Amino acid sequence: MTAHEDPAAFAPELILLVGAVVALLTGSFVRQERQWSAQLVAAVALAGSLVAGATAGASGQTLYAGSYAIDAATFAARLIVPAAALLVLGLSAGRVRGSARESEFAVLVLLASLGTILLAGSTDLLLLAVAYLLASIPLYALAGWARDPAGAEGALKTYLFGVLLGIVMFLGIAVLFGLAGSTSYADLAQRLPGAPPAALALGAVAVFAGLLFKAGAVPVHFWVPDAVQGATTGAGAFLTTVPKIGALLALYRFVLVLPDDAINWRLLLALLAAASMTLGNLAAFRQDDPARLLAYSTISQVGYLLMVVVVADPVAGSAPLAALILYLAAYAAANLGAFAVIAARPGPSTLTDYRGLARQSPALAGVLVVSLLALVGTPPTGVFTGKLTVFAATWDGGWAWLVVIAAVNTVASLYYYLRWIAPAFARSDPATGPAAGPSVPGSPREALAWPARCVIAAAVTTGCLALLIGIVADGVLDIGSAAIKW
Repeated sequence: MTAHEDPAAFAPELILLVGAVVALLTGSFVRQERQWSAQLVAAVALAGSLVAGATAGASGQTLYAGSYAIDAATFAARLIVPAAALLVLGLSAGRVRGSARESEFAVLVLLASLGTILLAGSTDLLLLAVAYLLASIPLYALAGWARDPAGAEGALKTYLFGVLLGIVMFLGIAVLFGLAGSTSYADLAQRLPGAPPAALALGAVAVFAGLLFKAGAVPVHFWVPDAVQGATTGAGAFLTTVPKIGALLALYRFVLVLPDDAINWRLLLALLAAASMTLGNLAAFRQDDPARLLAYSTISQVGYLLMVVVVADPVAGSAPLAALILYLAAYAAANLGAFAVIAARPGPSTLTDYRGLARQSPALAGVLVVSLLALVGTPPTGVFTGKLTVFAATWDGGWAWLVVIAAVNTVASLYYYLRWIAPAFARSDPATGPAAGPSVPGSPREALAWPARCVIAAAVTTGCLALLIGIVADGVLDIGSAAIKW
């Protein structure tokens, strides 16, 4: 049996697929009060996929006629995506428990996670298109899972943007296939340098459009705020975290096959990176809704992540890829931590409603501080090390002006994160008291409710991970030190 015919090499992805099928069947044949069993199946599948991915490592081989690579980028996705999805299930427990569509939530998370990993490992444009669909369609349903007007609006906007930009991306794939006569990245790298620049630019920009939509970058970011605000907290956390992992790793892999002398794609991505971090920050300054603030925050974070893609170069070594992987892992932990605090207090709808949080729940206040300061890039969190490596790689790549813009935006972002932290440590209003959601243990019965414990545990775990990744940053950087396949 040859390597590309070995199903065992595809074990992490197959575990997610089987888990999604089993969770769907479980939810179809058990009573509503036992729908939690589908969540358990999903958690086991994600844990199994995580273990299988860690065991498989980055072998460097390609599967199925060279269309899928098991390299550093895929290895990172196999670790970060299931771990992030597990945390999403935990922080969503308080909201989805007992719902008639509890099993649907678990299935959608599994399928979207599977599509994200496939997106990161694709080395063929056709597989990239399939992975885009598999990673996108469940997101439309997740955005509108609550079936309320706000969720429906967010889901509709996500769907319209996703379909439109998906069609544009498929057009780009068709153009590149026409230029190279193949959809394999290996063939594209050899044949695109001699292609007509105008047609090559059209195909590349069209593919960029689809992947930038998945990442939530400017100028295709307009769906993000409404989708995150209208979705449930767990769905919003997933929307702003997991798709970025696959999209940015796929974008990094794709640009390696593009010739530098034919089109100036680096300048285009650099301008989009600067626009994303700047516009995301400017829009976040005046946000009072925590979910909407995090939505604009995630747009700005994409700008920092795109900096690494600008300097991606197969000749220059693996330093940019290692920086990207570290930043993605650290960002996932910090972002999920902030959403976990929202999930633990579902009542508050404005930043000032968190007044007195430190007195009522010191653990949640600690998670909030760690997560938000991590998103800024404060030591010793993982995002600090991630930003430092990203800035260093970008500076070494000759894009000093982009590093300066990123540094200014980093300092500016501290303002709106502190707008959330400050009320948490302020004295609560004695007339109204701090807003307390049902998931915050305020009575023995609430404290013993397992969904509430899951949410609190997820919050504490993400806060610890945001710090831990900064401590073990060297080990995370080693994951990205291997060569990437195309």
